[in-house]
Amino acid sequence: MESGERIERALAQAVNRTGGEHAPPKLAAAIRHSVFPGGARVRPRLSLAVAEACGGDQPGLADAAAAAIELLHCASLVHDDLPCFDDAEIRRGRPSVHAVFGAPLALLAGDALIVLAFEIVADAAHEAPLRLAPLIGTIARGVGAPAGIAAGQAWESEPNPPPEQYRCAKTGALFVAATMAGALASGGDPMAWHALGYRLGEAYQVADDLLDAVSSATETDKPVGRDAVLGRPNAVAELGLSGAVRRLESLIAMAMDSIPACPGEQNLRELVRLQALRLAPKRLLESAAA
Repeated sequence: MESGERIERALAQAVNRTGGEHAPPKLAAAIRHSVFPGGARVRPRLSLAVAEACGGDQPGLADAAAAAIELLHCASLVHDDLPCFDDAEIRRGRPSVHAVFGAPLALLAGDALIVLAFEIVADAAHEAPLRLAPLIGTIARGVGAPAGIAAGQAWESEPNPPPEQYRCAKTGALFVAATMAGALASGGDPMAWHALGYRLGEAYQVADDLLDAVSSATETDKPVGRDAVLGRPNAVAELGLSGAVRRLESLIAMAMDSIPACPGEQNLRELVRLQALRLAPKRLLESAAA
């Protein structure tokens, strides 16, 4: 089964847990709206690719870990869009969760997705119980404090946050969790995959900064220009347009170079290359595409 099908199946099975006759209907609907239809599912695809490169001996656990990473990403988007943060009415080209269901249900949907992520990993680890503790710990560090998504969001409330630390927490941390979780799910060495997640994650935040600075809402399927309005760190403001593009290209190259020798090395390189081509406006990534 192709990785995209594995991811969508695992996500559907997870989200189905939150519905049923005993579930609050609006909350169940808000959770489903948060996850489907999804974006490119970059993080879970990366996690599965690493799992396969490390042997893929526990596909059920690898699928659960990848789905958990995506559920946590979706939760972060729901919370990020709330009026108290970005106040974004659009996400993935359609109304954001709080725009449809209201802020209270959006907050609860995000919270429920976080809990669901850890629930599905715990349930999938019965055939490899010794992998559960390090896997849970790795995923948790990608979303909590002091250096996970929550910390990245919190840096926006601090005066003059350190740009690289901010980028690596807000976006990079979950990429690190994705690569390391993929390795752990298959009994591999997670630290061998830390650099790939770290560099690719920072690249995604730089690319997002570029999109926010120079793109239109039509290109991004979400509001743009929010960093300038809200006074948030932005690679374009820090480095200039050409400097941000050079930084993005450098990070992509470092991510490619960090992939360890493994049976799936070429597939991973192709995955990173393809994602590089969609990171930022095409007119800004001509040299990266080459």
